[in-house]
Amino acid sequence: QVQLVESGGGLVQAGGSLRLSCAAAGHLVGNHALAWLRLAPGKEREFVAADRWSGGSRYYADTVKGRFTISRDNAANTLYLKMSSLKPEDTAVYYCAAGTSGVSTTARRYGYWGQGTQVTVSA
Repeated sequence: QVQLVESGGGLVQAGGSLRLSCAAAGHLVGNHALAWLRLAPGKEREFVAADRWSGGSRYYADTVKGRFTISRDNAANTLYLKMSSLKPEDTAVYYCAAGTSGVSTTARRYGYWGQGTQVTVSA
């Protein structure tokens, strides 16, 4: 079992930055995939970024590439998402997710989910 708790969301102006954190509890191993996905009103859940817990497999959605950075602190069991140059269209609830099927852009491949944290970007 893996428990995930996100934090760090909030209201920011366009062009600003935020860093989301995801504290993980439970047994994480190197091949676990950790990901960030987001859900905006009226839209389907969207993949944002992912990596393996052991690192070396970072993958980003085209919509965030060059602006967002996924990272982790294995000693602290924490996953991060640094978001820069934020745009109003980045407004969404951001979820941390973990899975055992490898890095994937597909939400259903992740079996463990946090409760989400709201990010709102004003124009």
